[in-house]
Amino acid sequence: MLTPERVDELLAPLRATRRCLLAVSGGPDSTALLLLAREWTERVGGPELFAATVDHGLRRESAHEAAAVAALAERLGVPHATLTWDGAKPASRLQERAREARYGLLVAHAKTLGAQALVTAHHLDDQAETVLMRFTRGSGIAGLAGMAAASERDGLTISRPLLGVEKSELVAICEAAGAAYVRDPSNESDRFARARLRRILAEEGLDAAALGRLARRAAQVEAALRHAVEHAERTLRLIETGACPADALLSQPREIAQRLVAAAIARIGLRDESRLGLEKIEALMEGLTTAHNQRQTFSANVAGARLRLAHGRVVVSPEPPRRATDSKLL
Repeated sequence: MLTPERVDELLAPLRATRRCLLAVSGGPDSTALLLLAREWTERVGGPELFAATVDHGLRRESAHEAAAVAALAERLGVPHATLTWDGAKPASRLQERAREARYGLLVAHAKTLGAQALVTAHHLDDQAETVLMRFTRGSGIAGLAGMAAASERDGLTISRPLLGVEKSELVAICEAAGAAYVRDPSNESDRFARARLRRILAEEGLDAAALGRLARRAAQVEAALRHAVEHAERTLRLIETGACPADALLSQPREIAQRLVAAAIARIGLRDESRLGLEKIEALMEGLTTAHNQRQTFSANVAGARLRLAHGRVVVSPEPPRRATDSKLL
C-alpha cells in the first residue's frame, strides 16, 4: 500500500495547478487515481478536482461502466462528466484511433473546465509495455524513454504521476477502499499488440521495474541529447534560419546533426517532429553525408520541406509542388 508520504511525492507536481481533470475509465488504475487524488487534496489542500469518463460505444457495458464511475465520483464529491465518442467506428487500428478520440475529448473538456492539467493513471506496467513495444519497432533513445511524467497536448499539460507505481499496488488501493472496478476484455485480447506484449512480459518473466529503469535512464540520455542540440543550434542556427555551413553541421556527432535537421524540417514543413519517421531522417542524413564527402550536390523532399546541399551550405526550405523531374523524394 502506498504511504501518505509516497502519495505526496507522486502528486506533488499537481500542486502547481489550480484545477485538474482526472481521466477515469472505471478500471482499477484510474479508479485508484481518483481515490488517491481525492484523499490527497483533502489532506494537503491540493487543486480542485474534476473527473471524466470516455464512453467509446464499443461495448454494450460501457455506458453502465461510465455510470458507475459517475456514482463513485459523486460519493467522493468530485464533479464528473461522461464524454461520448459518436459516429462510425473504424475497422482498422481501432485501439489507436480510440485512444486519439479519447484524448481529443478529454483535452477539449479540460479546456472547457479551465483545467491546467489532464491527469491519467498510466503506471509502471504500462511504461514497461510501452518500452517493449517501441523496442520491437526499432525505436531510438527518445522512444525507449517511454512515456514522460508530463507532456503537452494542444497547450494542455498531460500529467502521469503514477508511472513509478506497479499495477498491483493500484488494485490493492481499490480493494482496500471497497471500490468496485471493471476489467476491459480488450486488454486481454490477442487482437491487440499491447495485450500480446503483456502476455510476453508475464510468460518470459520480464521485469516491469527493470524496463521502467531503462525508460528512466533513456530519458536522462534524451535530456542530455536535447541539451547538446540546443548548444549546437546556438552556433549553427539551422532550426532558426533554415541554413548553415555543411562542414559545421556534419562535424557534429551524427545524432546531434540528425536532430538539428529533423527539427528544421519539422519547423519549415509545419509537421510534428515526432511523426517524421526516424528511418526517413536517417536515410536523409546518409545521403547528405555521402554527397558532402564526394563534393556533390544533394536535394531531397521530406515532410513538406526540401533539404539541399549546394555551395557548401545545407538549406531547408518549403517543399515546392512535386514534379516528375524532382531528383529524389523521401
